[in-house]
Amino acid sequence: MSDLDRALASADAALDASLERLFAWLKIPSISTDPAYRHGCREAADWLKRDLASIGFAAELRETAGHPIVLAKRPKPGAPHVLFYGHYDVQPVDPLDKWETPPFEPRIAAGPGGKKIIVARGSSDDKGQVMTFVEACRAWIAATGALPIGVTLMIEGEEESGSINLPGFLEEAKDELAADVALVCDTTMWGEGRPAITSSLRGLVFEEIVIRAANRDLHSGMYGGAARNPLHVLAKIVADLHDEAGRVALPGFYDGVAETPDDVRAQWSTLGLDAGSFLGPIGLSLPAGETDRMIIEQIQSRPTCDVNGMWGGYLGAGAKTVIAAEAHAKISFRLVGEQDPAAIRQAFRAFVKERLPADCTVEFIGHKGSRAIQLPYDSAALAKTRGALQAEWGAVPITIGSGGSIPVVGDFKRTLGLDTLLVGFALDDDRIHSPNEKYDLESFRKGARSWIRILAALAQ
Repeated sequence: MSDLDRALASADAALDASLERLFAWLKIPSISTDPAYRHGCREAADWLKRDLASIGFAAELRETAGHPIVLAKRPKPGAPHVLFYGHYDVQPVDPLDKWETPPFEPRIAAGPGGKKIIVARGSSDDKGQVMTFVEACRAWIAATGALPIGVTLMIEGEEESGSINLPGFLEEAKDELAADVALVCDTTMWGEGRPAITSSLRGLVFEEIVIRAANRDLHSGMYGGAARNPLHVLAKIVADLHDEAGRVALPGFYDGVAETPDDVRAQWSTLGLDAGSFLGPIGLSLPAGETDRMIIEQIQSRPTCDVNGMWGGYLGAGAKTVIAAEAHAKISFRLVGEQDPAAIRQAFRAFVKERLPADCTVEFIGHKGSRAIQLPYDSAALAKTRGALQAEWGAVPITIGSGGSIPVVGDFKRTLGLDTLLVGFALDDDRIHSPNEKYDLESFRKGARSWIRILAALAQ
């Protein structure tokens, strides 16, 4: 029997004990956003520190201005080294009356089709996912006395409250966090039985604009037809942001946007993600993005522009016939590839100013921007991880992009110079952030086995 087979067998044999450990951790109410649970956050951090120390990691709590970070290391000289990230804090449980059982009393229940599920706050986001990796390490150590590669775990306690203190910690501890690649287990599979690797995250530019005209709101009966209406001006600018083909009309907007490789697009085309399956459940029927792109491209690998809010004038009940003095909008851009947030922001502001008529002024309120993250498609770590997942699940893993942004991944790249592999075993129906959060027992079991295989693959 190979070392890999021994480690897999060890994980299977210890499943009940693994669940006992997970349940002990899930019982600790570590809600980071509520000061009333500050003690629970520290208790959860200390529990993990002690558990990691019990299997030979040099584990400690690192203090921050908020909740502590669990830092644990087990090096292996001469071998590759990975940095694993996760979080021990959880979302608030409100509304409590929607929970079928108390949120911090974990249990095994019967899910759809009779499959077994773990129900508790944090079961999927992110304690259950973190423990798949911890149990993989435990199985390797129990079976062989060692890990196949060096491992550092960094588990924070403020992800659900904005990771405010994490960037500073990364800067302070960057020498201690040196690794070859970062691993994150806080994402989903493509579907039940079909693993996925998230290889890209879109960046973000967020702008707020205020267009002003007259020095006060005006009576539309007296001034209508003569006075400039900033709401009309704003509406025209917003309408001009896209052309008839759904492309963003800012000059230079697509600079740095690379095409997805043909083999990846071919894989995506087999996934059955169409207007009916994706838009139907939310009451829509027709894609509104670039007309020459598949839906999966529109939401993962292409840049976007969206109006997140528009307002001005009278917004109360009933009628009030005024011409507003101000019009407001919040507009966000999701970025991909090598798009430059600063260049996009500059192009947007120039675009607005060019369309600003006489008697109008504009104020721009800028918010922090972030670049997109793209793991090279020819990455050796990506190829090894893909092979390990296929061996465990018997299905070719989907290499996908995320339409959203995960700031810590950008911090890893900017501060630590690390690419990140995002491999998660959650499912879309896990009800994260909602009552009755769950994690499939099979996701937990095969998640641990998957990490066992990935650690072996990365050692090659």
